[in-house]
Amino acid sequence: MIKKYSPISLKLPKMLHGADYNPEQWLEHPEILEEDIRLMKLAQCNVMSVGIFSWACLEPEEGIFRFEWLDQVINKLYEAGIYIILATPSGARPAWMSQKYPEVLRTQQDRVHNLHGGRHNHCFSSPIYREKVRIINQKLAERYGQHPAVIAWHISNEYGGDCHCEYCQEAFRTWLKNRYHSLEELNKAWWTTFWSHTYTSWEQIESPSSKGERSVHGLNLDWRRFVTDQTIDFIEAEKAPLKAVNPDIPCVINMMELFSGLNYWKVAEHVDIISWDSYPLWHRQSADDIEEGMRIAMVHDLFRSLKGGKPFMLMESTPSLTNWQKVCKPKKPGLHLLSSVQAVAHGSDTVQYFQWRKSRGSFEKFHGAVVDHCGHEHTRVFREVAQVGDYLNKLDEIVGTSVESEVAILFDWENRWALEDAKALRNGQMNYIDSVLRHYKVFWEKGIPVDFVCEESDFSKYKVLITPMMYMVREGVAERIEDFVKQGGQFVATYWSGIVDQSDLCFLGGFPGPLRKTLGIWSEEIDALYDGEKNTFVYSNGEGDVQSYEAIELCDVIHTEGAKIIGTYTSDYYEGMPAVTVNTVDEGKAYYIATKSDHNFYESFYKSIIEICELKRAPIYTLPKGVTAQLREDKNIEYTFIMNFTKEIKEVVLENKDYYDMITMNGVKNQIQIKPYEVVILKSDK
Repeated sequence: MIKKYSPISLKLPKMLHGADYNPEQWLEHPEILEEDIRLMKLAQCNVMSVGIFSWACLEPEEGIFRFEWLDQVINKLYEAGIYIILATPSGARPAWMSQKYPEVLRTQQDRVHNLHGGRHNHCFSSPIYREKVRIINQKLAERYGQHPAVIAWHISNEYGGDCHCEYCQEAFRTWLKNRYHSLEELNKAWWTTFWSHTYTSWEQIESPSSKGERSVHGLNLDWRRFVTDQTIDFIEAEKAPLKAVNPDIPCVINMMELFSGLNYWKVAEHVDIISWDSYPLWHRQSADDIEEGMRIAMVHDLFRSLKGGKPFMLMESTPSLTNWQKVCKPKKPGLHLLSSVQAVAHGSDTVQYFQWRKSRGSFEKFHGAVVDHCGHEHTRVFREVAQVGDYLNKLDEIVGTSVESEVAILFDWENRWALEDAKALRNGQMNYIDSVLRHYKVFWEKGIPVDFVCEESDFSKYKVLITPMMYMVREGVAERIEDFVKQGGQFVATYWSGIVDQSDLCFLGGFPGPLRKTLGIWSEEIDALYDGEKNTFVYSNGEGDVQSYEAIELCDVIHTEGAKIIGTYTSDYYEGMPAVTVNTVDEGKAYYIATKSDHNFYESFYKSIIEICELKRAPIYTLPKGVTAQLREDKNIEYTFIMNFTKEIKEVVLENKDYYDMITMNGVKNQIQIKPYEVVILKSDK
């Protein structure tokens, strides 16, 4: 059933367009606020994120609060029709706090205590820091929680990092006691008899450190779980005074691309709306931006999936360039519109930027902004931002519509942690994300929507479930996958799957562990290849077409136990052994791909699955290379976003029905030409 979600705020049931705004940097120049409002209206912005790093201006001395400047900013913006996403300032504390209460600062894994400075340089466990955050958040809530301009709370900024102080050590031990209940169970789970690392007292346990213990993988894994849970606990503490004043204002946190430090599946349960900060590396030395467009599409889909498909917020993006990437290259003409609308195509109901106006000094003074140091609207960047505003004003009916997918790919943070920590095969070069992308790309190229899932997700709603490098299989997951296949699902697993359980202990009795029965194979060993080293295998896609493909990085040496061989290695000591298999289980099929290959193989492999499952896709007959399409849907209407990530004009052939171009407001039939970096948005009946 197609879902239609409520807008982010009923006060502003539109596509939101805005930026991070830092007026506290310009308090000595009151004319700047008036000029910014004029420019915001020109750029067709309707929302600003305010107060993200304002603590020193809000509380310049302990217990002395100054809100008058913020009152003026919020009131003037609201009078101009611009709404507010109001931040809590916990991402960076004032210097007076660090000086008076040094315990609020973090301790690194080498047990060295930090000095004042930076961002998120604070201990989530510190009672003093938690109390100071509670006070400032309560003051903000009491003053602005009922203000008509405020439509959302922006909780802190880009949570991340960990602290190894004594408060955190004690909190970690408490967390472990709650998880294992006894040292006996903990020692079993961590396999501490290895290297005689058995614990006989809870006080002996410390967080992983380069100066101490980091070879017990169960400890490393549980520390990362703890950091996520402790961060969540801090988030809940931040939210409490805000929700107490007005529970109807949604709380969001800005997440960071594929940041490994937090399990975003768990964090997502504690926010009302998902938002994330997108900073692609456009215009690398390749001829076009296809690969980066595909990668960012995948991340958009992942963040949309964290809340079960609910529209998300693009909280930060640059309108031009960053200042912190190795090469800080501005977007070429047209790409800003394309990349902004791409977020909307994949489920965002906002396009927002860091930052509105460039800082005059310090770390981000050269980071891209809507308003440059010149201070006026006569720049290419400003014109392109205004163009995005014009587009978004024509897309309000898309707000709340959904992206419906029949394909799910597993992206599980705990699996990633364990896989990347394992000392095996290609240390530091397991390339988990690249493996996920290789499967995703086939569907992206064909305009087939994709969701992402974790091991705890419901698989039953999908026709296809793909689990690249499912190294960790937690308790009960294999049984749910088996049931998925029995009910007619198409399950695809790969090399280096079914190796360890939730405690990072290897399965005994043969890999792929609990997936062995469903897949109908046994893995005897796995060959790790050097960079540049290749093997080959032949594969038949079931249509009598047998082709040879390259095998790279890892080659699993497997035996069939009921599965049918549909691909075979052609060289090395495992020549003639299975490289691709399929096992029929009741109504469904379970595939095993024993090696990593190139795009030609994945395209051939998924061709029959796509056809058999008749997967939902954009209403387009042909999508040229570098052009993709994404669907958002209402009950009886489809919105098709067609995006060209190349520097060439492309021809796109549409299915035979009537379309309406939502930007030009012209009718469209049969086929269109799409210009370099252009995006076309078509509306049609189902």
